[in-house]
Amino acid sequence: MNVGFILLCRFNSSRLPGKILKEINGKPVLTYILERLLSITPKDNIIIATSIESSDDVIEAYCKKNDLKYFRGSLHNVALRFLNAAIENKIDLAFRVNGDNLFGDKPCLLEAIQLAKTGQFDFISNVHKVSFPRGMSIEAVSTKKMGEHIQNFTSYEQEHVMPYFYLHENEISHKYLYNTKVPEMAGYQLAIDTEADFEFATKILENEPKAHLKYGVSEIAALVKNL
Repeated sequence: MNVGFILLCRFNSSRLPGKILKEINGKPVLTYILERLLSITPKDNIIIATSIESSDDVIEAYCKKNDLKYFRGSLHNVALRFLNAAIENKIDLAFRVNGDNLFGDKPCLLEAIQLAKTGQFDFISNVHKVSFPRGMSIEAVSTKKMGEHIQNFTSYEQEHVMPYFYLHENEISHKYLYNTKVPEMAGYQLAIDTEADFEFATKILENEPKAHLKYGVSEIAALVKNL
């Protein structure tokens, strides 16, 4: 079972253009996301999937500079870009990582990886019945199963990648993970969608006494209460 991570990102964002390479303490958002992933999986298991638009040439340049695998595909059919990136890299079960998810919960990611490696599940998610903060989403899908169903995706499902599998969960073997440690953080805004989100993320990182990748949902919950 080859498990990999597809990091979906674009340079142009309607609400916060250039956010993926916007710097916090001299380091791009993309680097923070990668550091978290690299603490749980080898570099070869991570593929940055961006679009073929010229505006995303800067992301390709970042990947080349940092010796990272990358894939360029459809701008609007993000699901197809995700799937083709997984197929090209021979990934059996692919984790979706969003370019606005700066604070992935490491314990939950490790649990999801272990579940993925059993080969028992076509779909793993911590998004069902939202219990984690926004910005800590974890979703993984069987490349084979996605390939079987992608022709049925609506335009909305093509853009947002995973909604189809929640609507058709009875057709796949699935496992849902929930935040029971700090349920009051359900839906809390930690994803970087706007300038205000970026400023808040900066504030969190500037107030972390330990390395940022050591912080999971419990530690961040305790931290934000004092900001």
